[in-house]
Amino acid sequence: MRFLPLLLALLWALPVAAQPRELTFGADAKSNAPYAFADPADTTRLIGFEKEIIDAVATRMGRSARLVQNDWEALIPGLNRGLYDVVMNGLEITPEHEQAVDFSIPYYTTFEQLAVRAGDSYHSLADLEGHKVGTLKASLGERILQDARSVDVVGYDEETDAYSDLAIRRVDAVLLDYPIALYYATPNPALRLVGEPIGRIRYGIAMRKGDAALRQQIDQALKDVMARGELRRILERWNLWTPTMATELDDFTPSATQPVMHQYFLRQTAPASTWRALFQRYVGFLPLLAQAAVVTLEVSVLGMVVAIIVGLCLAIARRYGTRIVATIAVGYIETIRGTPLLIQILFVFYGLPNIGIKLDPFVAGVLALGLNYAAYEAENYRAGLDAIPRGQFEAAVALDLSQAQALRLVIVPQAFRIVIPVMTNDFISLLKDSSLVSVITMAELTRTYEQLSTTYYDYFGTGLLVGTVYLLIGLPFVRLARWTERRLNVDTWVRRPVSSASAAR
Repeated sequence: MRFLPLLLALLWALPVAAQPRELTFGADAKSNAPYAFADPADTTRLIGFEKEIIDAVATRMGRSARLVQNDWEALIPGLNRGLYDVVMNGLEITPEHEQAVDFSIPYYTTFEQLAVRAGDSYHSLADLEGHKVGTLKASLGERILQDARSVDVVGYDEETDAYSDLAIRRVDAVLLDYPIALYYATPNPALRLVGEPIGRIRYGIAMRKGDAALRQQIDQALKDVMARGELRRILERWNLWTPTMATELDDFTPSATQPVMHQYFLRQTAPASTWRALFQRYVGFLPLLAQAAVVTLEVSVLGMVVAIIVGLCLAIARRYGTRIVATIAVGYIETIRGTPLLIQILFVFYGLPNIGIKLDPFVAGVLALGLNYAAYEAENYRAGLDAIPRGQFEAAVALDLSQAQALRLVIVPQAFRIVIPVMTNDFISLLKDSSLVSVITMAELTRTYEQLSTTYYDYFGTGLLVGTVYLLIGLPFVRLARWTERRLNVDTWVRRPVSSASAAR
């Protein structure tokens, strides 16, 4: 019997030990075909050739892979901040990147591909001298175009935007990685691929500097995936097995796997042929939009609560505090109002860890939005406080209320009633500004709109749908504010402190 506690402890620990630990990987999954992106037929599921590769690698490590969404330009900062274990998102192995992170052995080698309009006569970069050529910002394509110095480089954050601008003649060509061109240019009959392969691109899995153990494990897992032919089968399924990869892996045997996932992508993202098909597609968006709407609502409501509390404290400090306190309040208000909200969000999330303050993305988003809007709320409340006659404060003090009681029971309630319409307007603004928290890995409504619209090239219908969701979220709060205005009138709030004072006497 004395061994029973030990036996029970072992039995309790076994399921935990058997459960694989997660391998989190950072990627920007919007407009990210064929790397890692939302399944067009089921937007709650992640697919892509990199998703299949990282799954295979994680399996060989005895772990399970999980995506952590982040913007492309924030992937390496997020890695160094510890938001995920690795980055896998078509990240090029370049000297610049190698200064910031360590890389695994390359898992894919490709090149830059030029795309032009179907009716144009351009065949190479030499033909585009003096013309506008689009590419992704901070990519090898951008460096190649800048080195050429004969074209006008136009940088984009999203590859789909580059090809859309090419189709409507805003640019004359687009230079991007071959996989991107294959999935986003070739399906469009208005565009075509031209010219020889340009440059040489190697993709690697990025890890934090000095993480030698993880790097060794991933390298060994990748080598095993390659040796067993699994990497080639994955690439063939996505139509990405090219002569470049055959040369890289010294494997020139005939292909035995059909490009089923490439064909699947083309079928699922083809323009809807009927209104019914389009309606069914939009209905399929609803679960993802509902999930994103909850995130947007939570961040906005909690952010507004922070803004109201901090803003009221700032207004009172400025209006009734000592000279030093008032100066501090004014300094905070002017500093916050004088700097962009996006910079503040990035500072709270990526900057504060440098002094030991590491916040969860949700907490950082709420805090950044709340502290930003607190500065604007403070000015609203100050105007409301100034609208209350000074005599009311003096009368309340004369009725044996302390200054704090006079503020809490007489002045602040009346000022609050005055600023309710402005507060409602600020909440609607904060609701829309919550879209900026997408830069710190949060998938809210605007991020979801970008993901869906770039997957289907449907900015119009998807935009109307997401706009409707924003409207439906905001309208109840507008109605609530109007109801509160009717319920809270000045006479009601003035009578309450008087009775309170009488009770105090």
